[in-house]
Amino acid sequence: MTAYRDFYRQSIDAPDEFWGREAGRIHWQQPFQRVLAYDNPPFRQWFVGGETNLCYNAVDRHLAERADQPALIHVSSETGSERSYSYRELHAEVARFAAILQAQGVQKGDRVLIYMPMIPEAVFAMLATVRLGAIHSVVFGGFASASLATRIEDAAPKVLITADAGLRGGKVIAYKPLVDEALALAGAAAPARVIVVNRGVAEAPMMKPGRDLDYATLCRHHENDRAEVQWVESNHPSYILYTSGTTGKPKGIQRDTGGYAVALASTMEYIYGGKPGETFFCSSDIGWVVGHSYIVYAPLINGMATLVYEGLPIHPDPGIWWQLVEKYRVTVMFSAPTALRVLKKQDPAYLRRYDLSTLRALFLAGEPLDEPTASWISSELKVPVLDNYWQTETGWPMLTVCNGVEPQPTKLGSPGLPVYGYNVKLLDDATGEEVAPGEKGVIAVIPPLPPGCMSTVWGQDERFISTYFSLFSDRLVYSSFDWGVRDDDGYFTILGRTDDVINVAGHRLGTREIEEAVSGHSAIAEVAVVGVHDALKGRCRRRLPW
Repeated sequence: MTAYRDFYRQSIDAPDEFWGREAGRIHWQQPFQRVLAYDNPPFRQWFVGGETNLCYNAVDRHLAERADQPALIHVSSETGSERSYSYRELHAEVARFAAILQAQGVQKGDRVLIYMPMIPEAVFAMLATVRLGAIHSVVFGGFASASLATRIEDAAPKVLITADAGLRGGKVIAYKPLVDEALALAGAAAPARVIVVNRGVAEAPMMKPGRDLDYATLCRHHENDRAEVQWVESNHPSYILYTSGTTGKPKGIQRDTGGYAVALASTMEYIYGGKPGETFFCSSDIGWVVGHSYIVYAPLINGMATLVYEGLPIHPDPGIWWQLVEKYRVTVMFSAPTALRVLKKQDPAYLRRYDLSTLRALFLAGEPLDEPTASWISSELKVPVLDNYWQTETGWPMLTVCNGVEPQPTKLGSPGLPVYGYNVKLLDDATGEEVAPGEKGVIAVIPPLPPGCMSTVWGQDERFISTYFSLFSDRLVYSSFDWGVRDDDGYFTILGRTDDVINVAGHRLGTREIEEAVSGHSAIAEVAVVGVHDALKGRCRRRLPW
């Protein structure tokens, strides 16, 4: 692997040269004057002075060569509907939606909160927002009104975009009542306008005059209106995406524009191997970072068609995903180990009845990939199954194998090697020293963080430092808050969260290790390990009543 190691070392030792070259993958309206500015650690800026736009790179720049090529393919197994949009059609929808937002007063730097199911209008809304240089904050449609309210309070959006309802397993989940409750909880931070996409799958939503606007009516009113692209400086925020907030107030991860576009464009060649004109299928949701990066932006920036799916992996039957791979000639697929473990329980005939010959690779992320699941799906698909490790904060993979640079072996249970741009180290949490192969350490990154990683915590620069760079008092190191171990070849294995430990009578047991052992049993499809309080031992193992 000399070629990849040299490639990687250049990204770490000569970042200006490396990323200056990669920046040529996207359109710059104004060239940048400086590749990297790291004058105020740990804050850094990439492609300083350059002006670009995420929407332009994802949509407009493809019109000359691939206007009639499919850009967005939407499939809902919940409603039984399918619709394909060419790049020309996507451009028209997005530019009109941007004009609608402009008419509601949205300008560069304003926030637009998006709380929607997996429908085309959700993607239109994201692209329309960044087209104007505004900042979107997508909230997963499964969140309750209290969680939605905290995100409204923090982002203070000018407009909120929602739908009448979402669907999951045939069950209707009404969104508009949840939005109304969240707006009441948010008080003064609530936006002045709410745009509602009425799908007709729930009772007609209650509309508040003067605040709530029907999307279909707005489309008719602005039928011929198209908003122009607003160019922004490379480090202008593109979006805010909140962490789950399980350990306190949710953190608004702030992403830049130019660095994010360059990083994603590079991954499509070096990691995912997707080519313009092909179809990319990511089964995530736009409410998560995987959906932002690999449903919306990366495939479109790369000139591919992105398949947007609403539904479960087992409805109407466990073959639905593989049916879509065959029908739309998917070449690259991205999913999660949890979904694969669900499919592993099903009759393998559902997987084998479809022609999957176009599929070149399956990528997985979201939680560690256990060896039994990796072995099963590898043997069934007979294509590379590649794990990759990353976080909401990083926006793109930190650990994987970059076969687009050089074909590399995979190891079951390991996501792979450090990705170019990330100076990844395994550090002893007490001493800060790098641990030896086979020893457990905290997965950390020596700054500056590469392009596309978080810029800061929205409105809380101090929290950015105190949360992510305070692992050691004598130096700045980005902490992933994950334990890992590295083998002699440099391959990493993820062991679990540093704060996710069960202490039984002084014995510190990592939940990840226990889960790995349990999931190895052939009768187990999914497992989660939690500690149960014990007055004597602190924590104990206990058989649950079910």
